Amino acid sequence: MTHHAILLAASGLKIDWARMPTYNTIMAVAAGVGLLLVVALGRQLLAPERIITPDGWVLAFGAVGFILVTTGLHMTLTWPLAGQGFPFDNVIFGEPALAFGVFLLAASFYLWKRGAELNSADRIVRTARVASPISVFVFGLGLACFGIAAAGWKYTLFAAPPEEPVSGEFAKWPMVEASFMSGLYVLVGIGALLFPFALHWPKSWMAPVIGVVWGLAGLAFLFFGGLNYFTHIGLIVNTM
Repeated sequence: MTHHAILLAASGLKIDWARMPTYNTIMAVAAGVGLLLVVALGRQLLAPERIITPDGWVLAFGAVGFILVTTGLHMTLTWPLAGQGFPFDNVIFGEPALAFGVFLLAASFYLWKRGAELNSADRIVRTARVASPISVFVFGLGLACFGIAAAGWKYTLFAAPPEEPVSGEFAKWPMVEASFMSGLYVLVGIGALLFPFALHWPKSWMAPVIGVVWGLAGLAFLFFGGLNYFTHIGLIVNTM
């Protein structure tokens, strides 16, 4: 939600939820899990002694990727959050989720077909060569994450209305949640911008930095998404 919702709350915020279907709860959980999975697989790849089981990663990436692609594609094409004044949320949540989901599904398909190569002697070099072309798009999405973060700070987006439990306690200080969410996008963006260069220099400082920023962002999205199952249900109940 945004500062616009807080202004509406002064007269008693009411939302026609039939006109504004909201499912960024499952999207946040899936995005967090996806980031953590990417970090975990990257750590295994960089540890030569580790034996990787491709089938498990195929299932994990495929399941999470499917959720992000279906919800992100629907949000990107239909703008369900535009019904009552939040069209920008479709861009903020839908498009990054769609792109990340496509990445995960592509990785799932590759691992299904060529997963045995992850246990080859030259797996780091081989994986870097395979991932190099798509890394250009990852870099572009890193720029997009910084754009989303900048918009969040400038326009005080993400702030919850008073009717939302927990998050609504900070309604008087909209920059708190705006800074939290924008900060998460900055973390994801840092990792995405470094990703193409880390493929060329996998033993450099960049790989650990990507692991840290994506790991922190993944944990935050995971727990924040889980919390939102309570806060969003409460918001629905309080604004019907």
